[in-house]
Amino acid sequence: MLRFETAGESHGPCLVAVVTGLPAGVPVSLAAMRRELWRRQQGYGRGGRMKIETDEAEIVSGVRHSRTTGAPIALLIRNRDWQNWSTALPVEDSEGAQDLKRPVTRPRPGHADLAGALKYNLHDARYILERASARETTARVAAGSLAKAFLGEFGIGVLSHVVAVGAARLERRASWEEVEELSRRAEVLLNCVDPTTEAAMKEVVDEAYRTGDTVGGVFEVIAHNVPPGLGSHISWDTRLDGRLAQAVVSIQAVKGVEIGEAALAAASPGSAVQDVIQYDAEGRRFTRGSNRAGGIEGGITNGEDIVIRGYLKPISTLRRPLESVDLVTKEPSRAAYERSDVCVVPAAGVVAEAMVALVLAEAMLEKFGGDSLEETRRNYDGYIEQLRSY
Repeated sequence: MLRFETAGESHGPCLVAVVTGLPAGVPVSLAAMRRELWRRQQGYGRGGRMKIETDEAEIVSGVRHSRTTGAPIALLIRNRDWQNWSTALPVEDSEGAQDLKRPVTRPRPGHADLAGALKYNLHDARYILERASARETTARVAAGSLAKAFLGEFGIGVLSHVVAVGAARLERRASWEEVEELSRRAEVLLNCVDPTTEAAMKEVVDEAYRTGDTVGGVFEVIAHNVPPGLGSHISWDTRLDGRLAQAVVSIQAVKGVEIGEAALAAASPGSAVQDVIQYDAEGRRFTRGSNRAGGIEGGITNGEDIVIRGYLKPISTLRRPLESVDLVTKEPSRAAYERSDVCVVPAAGVVAEAMVALVLAEAMLEKFGGDSLEETRRNYDGYIEQLRSY
């Protein structure tokens, strides 16, 4: 079973990801991983932290001669900002260390600060926010690049684009070709396929800058060329749409997930919602006349593109802080402010790509197995031939 786990804090020495379950023989490119990490850092509205960090992953186990060995893969990403925090957040306490602490006793509304402090009986939210920070997603993107490499061996691609920033919204569906072209750009503004809409999105971010506010939005992840038959209808926790929804909503600040045209479908009659079934005799495959289901029916992939949207709330740290209460004195106060982004919707889309890729890679291995890439490919090819001869 494919599994991954991350460790590390926002201002700690490094972030760590461990990926287990990938078969031996998967090609791994450090340049491709570096590109994914770069994409996560881009987008109009990012904060000062992006000027400090140049994220690059070190692979310390599980890959030799540019291929996976089947052993656990350990990734390490060093935090350059650690040099500014090493005395404030030491691993081992020492005399005088308390004087160098940078406590956070004024929790920020919308963040994990207060809920985490109450849960762990802490009067300093610093220990909560360090792990709750979206800086952790850097490790997810590194892990996701390995899943993308595996999926790529079967012609499966996973990419994202931005649908909305605040009230500025793309009012049409983006094609896979448009999103693919977008991912190759050397510069990222707001990662929208339509220049006019992207300009309107930039105006929304500019207004948030002017008012000391933050802005959220909607990103869309598309998984292309996914075969039918991944996931299962037989149990609640094997349904692929549920697993994908959990993966995407686990991303910091994501509060909702939509698969296909769920919101529109809820307000439409059934005859206008379902995707009619057709058959491509030349390609020897079943197709759909539309893709309102977002590529999943009954918890199982149906061969169409998987389309999943994440709804991202505005970042909780505001330059004009909201009302709060001090954890120690219990007196009213303004929430703490630390360096923050204004808009992170494009970056959240890249993180969601990683999470979707990890879930799909797990589903592929569940169905096709294999201790080596060659074994997985044999099983996959046999299944595809089965579908063609159905």
